[in-house]
Formats: sequence, structure tokens, C-alpha cells
Amino acid sequence: MNPLAENANQYQPPKITVLMPVYNVSKFLPKCLQTLMDQTFRDFRLIAVNDGSTDNCLEILRDFEARYHNITVIDQPNRGMSMARNAALALADSKYICFVDSDDYLAPTFLQELYQAITIHDADIACCYYYYHFVESDSLYKYPFRTSGVFNKEEALKKLLKDVQIQSLAWNKIYKRSLFVDHGITFPSMAFEDMATTHRLFSHAEKVVVINRALYYYNQQSASTLATINAQKINDFILATAMVRASLDQNGVYDKYKKAYRSLTKKTGWYCLYCALKIHRKNKSMGGLWSNMKKIRSALSFCASKEFDHATYAYDLPGVLSPQEFDKKPRITKPKRES
Repeated sequence: MNPLAENANQYQPPKITVLMPVYNVSKFLPKCLQTLMDQTFRDFRLIAVNDGSTDNCLEILRDFEARYHNITVIDQPNRGMSMARNAALALADSKYICFVDSDDYLAPTFLQELYQAITIHDADIACCYYYYHFVESDSLYKYPFRTSGVFNKEEALKKLLKDVQIQSLAWNKIYKRSLFVDHGITFPSMAFEDMATTHRLFSHAEKVVVINRALYYYNQQSASTLATINAQKINDFILATAMVRASLDQNGVYDKYKKAYRSLTKKTGWYCLYCALKIHRKNKSMGGLWSNMKKIRSALSFCASKEFDHATYAYDLPGVLSPQEFDKKPRITKPKRES
């Protein structure tokens, strides 16, 4: 029996399930929830997973759950965004799913326009664009590098690898749920989990549609993953890039996408080098910077090399944590403060 159904004999799955992890975002959560409840598209269910919030997020969620029939709240101990998404994903039973981060908000036609795009074109994934909402200044900036159209797997994956016109974000898209179910895809417990997961989904998507409409509002705040970069997150960024290569190898298509993948490793490399410099400057210590920069370059060169083995890369990858070392000191080390 579906746990969300009041009557199993009368129950009909919604057309879309919206999956939302929630953790300590009480300042933003009411607006996020209200923009979902105000959608022009009505045939959807929201599964919100409170991931051990220590503020009043659960109270806010319960209030909305009591007022709207299509909200289901799951309360669990803190396990991280990926595990919260996976918990919601396990309960979804609709043909289509999408992800919304609980500190963001939506245009009223977000679900309607993406649903129309994915169904009219019988696509596996539909994507829209978004606004950056800079919270401190309360200003909006529309993402500039846009396109539109219907793309086959090769075209879409190349665009995704270049990470410009199509980006590896989970939240500005709607997906056929079968992409996750049929291929056993879930989110890994790490930073940059969107990157690691989205490329796997696109590798199984025969058709992707992109609409040149900004329908999602991404709240840019100081506590975001990119704004709070540290040594562990640099390691995860490199590991996510390696996971993209592993996915291409496992599907036997790396040679076809080699050029596009190398552009991804270069982009990752430049950003990681910038972040390493930023960390050292913040800690007022340049000791170990050159060593860390060499580790970053070595790791990303390995990702694009002939020596890369998708079966053992997590153990072979230089400069990042292997599975046995997740709770140990990163090899890309945190700089020490000078005395």
C-alpha cells in the first residue's frame, strides 16, 4: 500500500512529485513552500524531508502539511542533503519528479512549463534557467548563457560536460522517475552531489529538452557550498569530476566525449586552484599552497588520463580521499595558521 494514500483502492499517483530536503532554513522556508503551493500546475505532491533541523523548520513544515493536502513531511535525524533526497525519492511514485532546495523559490509556472516541455516532446529530462537572487543586496541576476531546443543524448551530454548552457544542477529540471529507478541512481553523500548524479542521469536520457525560461530563483547566500569551500569540498569536487569520467567509461562512451570532458576537468581545476588560494589567504598562511596546487593538477590530470580505471579510481585518485579515509585528514590539506 502506498504510505501516502488515504485509500489504496482510490489512490492515483500525482503527475509530479517534488522532492525537498530541509535543514535549518527557517528564514527562507515559508516563501519556498508558498511558491510551491501557488503553482499553476496542481497535480503534484511535495515530499519534504526535515533532516534533523535545529531551528523551527519542522514546525513550519507541519503547519503547511496541515493546511495543504498534497504535502507529506518526513522527519529524520540529520544525515545530509543527499540522504534526505534519497529518502524522498524512495517514497515517490509519480512518473515525473523534480528537486527543489528549501532555501530557494519558484516562478508560478515552474512546474507547468517544465511538465509541458517534457510531455510534449516525450523527453526524459526537461531543463529551465534560473535567477541568482543575492540575498544580502536583494538583487536578481538572470543566468546569461542560455539556449533552447530538443537535444539527443550526445548533444545534451556534451552541453552538460561543458557546463555552460546545461549545468549539472539537480533543481532546475524535471525528470522521468524511471531514470533513477531503472538504473539504480541515488545521490552520493558528498558535496557537489548534483554533479556526480546529473551526469549519470544524462547518460541514460535519450532526449533532453531545454526551455529558455528562467523559472527558478536560486538564493545566493554566504552559507552555500561554493561560498563555504574548504579542503574537504575541494576533494569532493575532484571526486565528483572523477565520477563523471567513471560514468562515461562504464557506458563505453568516454572517447566520444573526451574533448568535452577535458573542458570540464579544466574548469574544475581552475576553480579548485582558486579555492585553494582563497583558503590559504584566509588562514594567512602560504605554507603548503604549492603542494596543494600540484595535488589538484595531478588529480585532474589523472581523471583525463589513459591510466584512469573506473573500477578502482576511488583508490587510485591522487590528492583526494579514498573510501577508507572519509573521516581522516584530507590529502589536500588545510593550511595551518602561522604563530
